[in-house]
Amino acid sequence: MRLRSRLHRWDKRLFKAVANAHLPGLESVLPPLSNAANNALLWGLISGGLAFTGRRRLRRAATRGLLAISVASPLANIAAKRAFNRKRPLADFLPLARVLRTPSSTSFPSGHSATAAAFATAVALEAPRRVSVPVGVVAGAVCFSRVYTGVHYPGDVLAGAAIGVAAGLFTRRLWPDVGEAVPVLRKTRPERADGQSE
Repeated sequence: MRLRSRLHRWDKRLFKAVANAHLPGLESVLPPLSNAANNALLWGLISGGLAFTGRRRLRRAATRGLLAISVASPLANIAAKRAFNRKRPLADFLPLARVLRTPSSTSFPSGHSATAAAFATAVALEAPRRVSVPVGVVAGAVCFSRVYTGVHYPGDVLAGAAIGVAAGLFTRRLWPDVGEAVPVLRKTRPERADGQSE
């Protein structure tokens, strides 16, 4: 219990440090980006763009990304939030331009961070770096925005991101790569008594 209270104090200090930071230009970028990720809308749009290219690797990346979200979202937004009834941080001291409407759900873990990390991890398993790196940057910006706009503690975001990464990696169990598929054993011809094939 003492460790939990100590972690909470550190979390609050880090939250205040981020809240007190003034990063030019981000106040007009991060709140809309955070809102765009509501209900995984942002990731749905990106996956649609990847699928629209018609390239096989990018279509697989889009499908795997949505599959990862379908695993991460209920884990974070239903199971974990019900298990940890953490209150949202108070963001009264934040500039109005950065403050988002406080969600009605509990704070831990961050569902936005879970879906962002899940999608980015899954895309990285399929897409080339020129695609996966920008997606990862956007996912990281969404995660940071949840603290910068005052709706989550950093610990909420880290926990949500961990769930998302795990969900993204878990999709390899649900939907293996072509190279990971178990090869079908070729039917061998029966051998004769002298050891030669018939």
